Amino acid sequence: MNTDSHSNPSGKSRKQFQEKIKQKLWQRRRAREQEEKQGIWLGLAMMGIVGWSVALPTLIGVAIGIGLEAMFPQFSPGILLISILVGLVCGCLIAWFWVQRESEEEDE
Repeated sequence: MNTDSHSNPSGKSRKQFQEKIKQKLWQRRRAREQEEKQGIWLGLAMMGIVGWSVALPTLIGVAIGIGLEAMFPQFSPGILLISILVGLVCGCLIAWFWVQRESEEEDE
C-alpha cells in the first residue's frame, strides 16, 4: 500500500491548502474593492477634465469677445455672442475627442 502524501493528504497539508485558498479569495476581494475605488475616482477625474475642457475655451471666448467689443463698439452685441459660441463649440469638440481617446484606451 502506498501511504504517499499525494494519495492520502494529511490534515496538515489539507489545512495549508485551505489557508492558501482563503488567502487567494481575500486577495481577489481586495483587488475588486481597489478597482471599484479607482473606478469612482477615475470617473470623477474624467468629469472634471471634461468640464474644464468645455469651460476654459468658453471663458477664453468671453475674454476675446470683450476685447473685440472694446476695439469695435459698433458690433458690440454680436461679437461677444459669437465668440462665446465659438469657445463653447471648441470646448465641446475638445471634450468629445478626449472622451473618445479615453474610451479607445479602455477598450484595449
